[in-house]
Amino acid sequence: MLKVASFDIVFQEIPGEVTLALNLSGCPCHCPGCHSQHLWEDIGEEMNAELLSGLLDRYGSMITCVAFMGGDQAPEEVAQWAEYVKRIRNQESGIKTAWYSGRMNMPSVAGPFDYVKIGPYIESLGGLKSEKTNQRLYKRVGDEWQDITSVFRKNRFE
Repeated sequence: MLKVASFDIVFQEIPGEVTLALNLSGCPCHCPGCHSQHLWEDIGEEMNAELLSGLLDRYGSMITCVAFMGGDQAPEEVAQWAEYVKRIRNQESGIKTAWYSGRMNMPSVAGPFDYVKIGPYIESLGGLKSEKTNQRLYKRVGDEWQDITSVFRKNRFE
């Protein structure tokens, strides 16, 4: 069962989106150098329709994307919650969904997502801003996945 340890409104996780980032606990990846080691523990509030709907209602049209940060221990459940977001909000607002996974490969349950980040954090390679990173952020374009990782390395004034 997924638990939400914390949430934030962020601008940097998904380029061009105002994102409600749901930090899911119980991460099985345990990447050395992880900046969110507290999410390795099974902490937080159980993910449920009341919690998620309440957050969506609270932030309304301010957010354009919901990102599930983690959840690798229950990928099918993460996908179900992304489908839920689409079902209750996509019609009226066109809200997008994203998943930050620490796995190396595109999840088989990527269907309901507009964006998927894959790759464990490897400290010597850095995160998405590093040219050496093993992590990749993909955007769904039609039926294909486009690698948009390079967006994180562009000068914002270009």
